[in-house]
Amino acid sequence: MSDASASNAVGAAHSIAALDSDDEVLSGEAVAIEVQPVGLFFRTLGALIDAVLSWAVFLGYIAVRYWMLGAFGDHALDGILSVLALVTAFVIVPCTIETLTHGRSLGKLAVGGRIVRIDGGAAGFRHALIRSLIGVFETYLTFGAVAFLTAAFTARSQRLGDLVAGTYSQKVRTPRLAARVLMMPQGLESWAAIADVARMPDRLARRISQYLDSSPQLLPAARARIAHELLTEASAYISPLPAAPPEAVLVAATVLRRERERRALALADARVQRLSGVDVGV
Repeated sequence: MSDASASNAVGAAHSIAALDSDDEVLSGEAVAIEVQPVGLFFRTLGALIDAVLSWAVFLGYIAVRYWMLGAFGDHALDGILSVLALVTAFVIVPCTIETLTHGRSLGKLAVGGRIVRIDGGAAGFRHALIRSLIGVFETYLTFGAVAFLTAAFTARSQRLGDLVAGTYSQKVRTPRLAARVLMMPQGLESWAAIADVARMPDRLARRISQYLDSSPQLLPAARARIAHELLTEASAYISPLPAAPPEAVLVAATVLRRERERRALALADARVQRLSGVDVGV
């Protein structure tokens, strides 16, 4: 395995072992929701696409300006159109697009991003206006240097306009993961008949599922270490704890929890159907 692959595997391992608080927002029910910001490279690519669009609008206004000067010969109109072209191309157009599309733009559509508030809510006109006004300075007057340096040293690749407006670019297009069907490991069927995993927190169960989905891509040492750490944390909610390899225990607990939740939902559906039938009969 190459050094790059090893580095990616270790990075994935760390992301599974502990969820970074910078990549979470709290919902109205105080539930932590994991989100993923757009990386620096894709933010830069999206900004370049948006900049090309703004420059195209500006050049279009320049063409209209020269046509009007040639048609009317009013040089007093030249200054008005110049200011109007700058404001429209670099402030009004980006602000309007982000407001109407709720944080999207041509560049963000291309890279799969969307501007949202820090708390995960939808960005509005005020946020788009602040980003557009500051964007004139950090993106165009400094040739993107301020925006790039600010994004490079912030956890969510936020540029200066994002920091002032309280926004960041959230990734809304994620690659599809191949479905992996987990089966009860051999030798643990009798344990599953008497085991209790109902007290396991949903957050821990989600981390275990994430590990099991990505474990084939991890380095063997990292895979074994994370499995041991997760089992150590989950052992307080697994009773009795079977004598099996850590990853096998995690698979068994996940399968058992999934089957019992599915059975509970099926019983609830059957009860609703039975009660509905009685009501209809009456």
